[in-house]
Amino acid sequence: MSEVSASHADRRELTAAQRNAVAELLRVSPVADELGRRFARAGHELHLVGGSLRDALLGRLGEDLDFCTDAHPDETIRILKGWAESIWETGREFGTIGAQRDRLQLEITTFRAEAYDQVSRHPVVEYGTNLIDDLKRRDFTINAMAVSLPEHRFTDPYGGLDDLAAKVIRTPGTPRESFGDDPLRMLRAARFAAQLRFQVHPDAHAAMTQMAADLDRISAERVRDEFTKLLCGADPVTGLRLLVDTGLADRFLPELTGLKLTIDEHAQHKDVYEHTLTVVSNAVSMEEDGCDFILRMAALMHDVGKPATKAVGPDGRVSFHHHEVVGARLTKARMKALRYPKDITAQVVKLVALHLRFYGYGRGEWTDSAVRRYVADAGDLLPRLHKLTRSDCTTRNRRKAAALAADYDALEERIARIASEEDLARVRPDLDGNAIMELLGVPPGPLVGKAWQYLKELRLERGPLDRDEAEAELLRWAREQGVRD
Repeated sequence: MSEVSASHADRRELTAAQRNAVAELLRVSPVADELGRRFARAGHELHLVGGSLRDALLGRLGEDLDFCTDAHPDETIRILKGWAESIWETGREFGTIGAQRDRLQLEITTFRAEAYDQVSRHPVVEYGTNLIDDLKRRDFTINAMAVSLPEHRFTDPYGGLDDLAAKVIRTPGTPRESFGDDPLRMLRAARFAAQLRFQVHPDAHAAMTQMAADLDRISAERVRDEFTKLLCGADPVTGLRLLVDTGLADRFLPELTGLKLTIDEHAQHKDVYEHTLTVVSNAVSMEEDGCDFILRMAALMHDVGKPATKAVGPDGRVSFHHHEVVGARLTKARMKALRYPKDITAQVVKLVALHLRFYGYGRGEWTDSAVRRYVADAGDLLPRLHKLTRSDCTTRNRRKAAALAADYDALEERIARIASEEDLARVRPDLDGNAIMELLGVPPGPLVGKAWQYLKELRLERGPLDRDEAEAELLRWAREQGVRD
């Protein structure tokens, strides 16, 4: 393995740790050197670039490797044939060819001198001729470094290494030029702040604030994808604060900024915006296996109905009656506008609608029937609802917080007890549709559905019934409905 060396374009020396990081990436990925030799034999350059190199320098080795080359797509395919286990061309219009080798996902992109349509902001791909120009058109300096293969020359013309060490997000050129080329980079800056726990450079922050309205030119799908990555970052709260502080949130998620309710001295209530960010942070701490986007999004949106429902009573107390209902409606509309899949949206909306259901349990008002309905209404989302409800407790009053936690512990224990006696996971009537039709002597139709729903409500209210009880109740209901004499 050759030692990583600095190129003439960058005279700064790599630290020992950084040398080791890049060397380790290449050591565990001999595929990279093999590929580099194939390109060299064909008379072309190949460089490891972008997020792959950045993550290597941060000590995060992944299985997705990004390369750039002076070879055009047709030539790249020719070099890959007979070596790659599979090749795909879905990114060909952007000069990118994908391949797989030894469980590694490889993307090889022709040098670009990228320009943007100043109306649509869609990239207009023009092939470049050299590495330096290719690096210059990249979004941030920490993504504008390269290691040549197989020689392992390190190229960093825009100070990415220094910014990586300082944990700063900065653009290779001026922020206005960079964000003017592609406004999505403003949202990407916030995303990297959330993922890497880095700070956005003041110049970039100022440009994001001044140019926030340019984000309107970006498609909802591209905004959605970047926002999802931000919310799934290691520190989503930092990214969310950036969105609000720069005005970017106003362009695609105004409900977040709207949580900054005016708090007057005569009608005190907790800061809903700060409370929401705390709930998001709490939800992250309760995850068990990586990012749970549905839980995080529900935590973010759970109180968005409060601004529209805020009311001050005669006693000066602030209330937000039915804010969960309004919040669920707003959440559905916002996620639809961002083109989230319907199934994902439905789950987030349901959690927002249910997040207040628990409150009142500690007053001893819940019957077994109420517990059954809580479980039935939550369905498969019950584990997430547990986490969301616990995350929503942000009071600084230790006694109150302890009481709420104890109440929820008691509810979960009660759910477990009832579940051990009944099949709470699949609450359904004690008689199925066929039995209903046979007993009532009716054909398939709306009446059967009404009878089934009645029996389900009875099941939730009283628990399991034996066959004779269920039949007697159905016949009684039928007489009341005028179905039987």
